[in-house]
Amino acid sequence: MKVKDLLAHGFVAKALPDGDRDIDGVYIGDLLSWVMGRAQMDNAWITIMTNMNVVAVASLADTSCVILAEGVDVPDDVIATAEAKDVNVIVSDEPIYETAVKLAGLLSNIA
Repeated sequence: MKVKDLLAHGFVAKALPDGDRDIDGVYIGDLLSWVMGRAQMDNAWITIMTNMNVVAVASLADTSCVILAEGVDVPDDVIATAEAKDVNVIVSDEPIYETAVKLAGLLSNIA
């Protein structure tokens, strides 16, 4: 599944500089140092964190996208930095668990 394909399933793009990026797994976490050491390349990373460090961690971990759950607001400077650093940022209005279940279902349908 490509990141841009999420948009047809109720997810909203806040920054989509590389929408053709493949998603091949999911990582969930809010402790940035933990995510840096454990998220895999091309994972979709689900979090509720919206500070600038999320973009840096997503870039370092080379995740396919950051999915911000719970409908959290994304500051404009974070969006601008994500665009500049080619980090896809997607928002889900659903809680983290429901976001993860939905994403797992989408990924299992293409496997």
